[in-house]
Amino acid sequence: MNLVVQGPKIEARALKEITALTGAQGVKRLGSNAVRLIDARQHPELASYCDAHELDYAFVPEDGSLANYRLFVTDMDSTLINIECIDEIADMQGLKTEVAAITEAAMRGDLDFRESLTRRVALLEGLPEGALERVFRERLQLNPGARALLAGLKQAGIVTVLVSGGFTYFTERLQKQLGFDYAVANELEIRSGRLTGKVKGDVIDGDAKRHTLQLVRKHHGFAPATVIAAGDGANDLPMLNAAGVGIAYHAKPVVREHATYALNHSGLDGILNLFA
Repeated sequence: MNLVVQGPKIEARALKEITALTGAQGVKRLGSNAVRLIDARQHPELASYCDAHELDYAFVPEDGSLANYRLFVTDMDSTLINIECIDEIADMQGLKTEVAAITEAAMRGDLDFRESLTRRVALLEGLPEGALERVFRERLQLNPGARALLAGLKQAGIVTVLVSGGFTYFTERLQKQLGFDYAVANELEIRSGRLTGKVKGDVIDGDAKRHTLQLVRKHHGFAPATVIAAGDGANDLPMLNAAGVGIAYHAKPVVREHATYALNHSGLDGILNLFA
């Protein structure tokens, strides 16, 4: 197997020590902050060493080229972007602490997502629609490497899907901004310019995320093994498990435990390095 090591910065000494630790037979540079170690072996100290040096590592197959994949599906909040949109919307009501606690419990898997969404959205009742624009304009930022990731996927001819337990107000704008082929999310009910505290239509929860992945995959005739999915919360696990490769991006422990690969320190463009 080959070993991909990456992070904000790879010191020469760290690279030398990881090479010795794993008995790698060669080093291939994938960029200024990523390398592929050829014919590397697992070592009991590898995980703790990389964690101490803020490095991500992943054992990848030799033939794991991006050319083998056809579909990429990603979560939005805290994966593609740096915030949980509903927490920031709630901040406009002075309720961020209360709502964020519910969000955190749901992302850890301690609370049913549908229940958590219903409770959180109800607290937004009466908020002016303009609060959504303020969150998008003033607080929402793409996570590092997002644009590079989407550009790389597009260049490889991969179909891209943004699927979120968040809201269409944000996914639709990000779809246009980044060129996603599909975008699916919950729609907030708005009447007379104010949020009603309800969601219109079916809730996009973990099962709906998996269904979206499968629907797009089957529509294009792609095999399950050709799908890459990325997410950070417990509600992303169904779609990660339905993909050929599931990537936990700066994720909760339960997600890292079940994902194919975990990126805890790298930007989103680190996903491309796993298939370089």
